[in-house]
Amino acid sequence: MVELRKMRSDEFPGYVDYFVPDYATEISANYDVDIQTATKQAAQTVAESFEQGVETPGQVLLCIVARTENADAPIGYLWCQPNAKNQTVFISDFSILPPYRGKGFARLALAALDEWFSETEFAEFRLRVAADNSIAKNLYLSAGFTPTGINMRRAIERT
Repeated sequence: MVELRKMRSDEFPGYVDYFVPDYATEISANYDVDIQTATKQAAQTVAESFEQGVETPGQVLLCIVARTENADAPIGYLWCQPNAKNQTVFISDFSILPPYRGKGFARLALAALDEWFSETEFAEFRLRVAADNSIAKNLYLSAGFTPTGINMRRAIERT
């Protein structure tokens, strides 16, 4: 069984410690940026997005907890940005910690996220998945997400 709960302020540093290197690896792999620069970019994203930590307006940080495991310890995280104007919830980060991957927790967490927002005005989830993350793409497709476009990039040729 998987449950979601709001992240506590004392858990935020642990989330940042996980998120920054994980996101930096994605930036580096997908945008041809060295890992040091990518790490700075990832840290800047956190600083700009969470000026008030877990209480930052417009940001929802959730811990994914498996009641079959260590009672209250997170097995993963969800960072969502609800947008009341267009009734959407953008999933900015969704991660299951490495020891818990491949055990069905991600699918259960998505179902719990549906339940979390089911009695609100929000009508749809949106997200972006890295092109090289086939596991996440397959999870989202099997969970009913549909592609809405393709992000592309190309470096500007310098003369």
